[in-house]
Amino acid sequence: MRGVIIGEAGQAAQALWGDVLATSGRVYGGGGKGGQFKMDPDELSSVISQWEDVLDKIVEDGNKIQSLVYAPKLAPGEDAVSGSYASTTSDSIAALQRQNDSMRKYAQEYIKKLKAAQTKTVATDQDMSGTFKA
Repeated sequence: MRGVIIGEAGQAAQALWGDVLATSGRVYGGGGKGGQFKMDPDELSSVISQWEDVLDKIVEDGNKIQSLVYAPKLAPGEDAVSGSYASTTSDSIAALQRQNDSMRKYAQEYIKKLKAAQTKTVATDQDMSGTFKA
């Protein structure tokens, strides 16, 4: 099912990030029992690469959001309603920036954990290969 973006805010978001609903993306989920999962080294490298791509997009979005933060805060008019509109817009941009920062930190930490697992997997594989040599 395809979602629909309605209104000026939706159109502005679509102009900034494109139509995120146009194609379905990969779904990332949790692990199995106890939050653990098993992958071979190639799969792990692929997952790390995918998360690094996601992080790059989050950083790129953050740069776009940052440009909005420093955009002139001009209200459409000089009345109280226009001032309120400008204030609400600023608050929304600040919330968007906080959300982006949170996603960036999450992705960075997850990549760090995946790389640590990759290092551990490689070391374990090397240790195990020595065990079976004749």
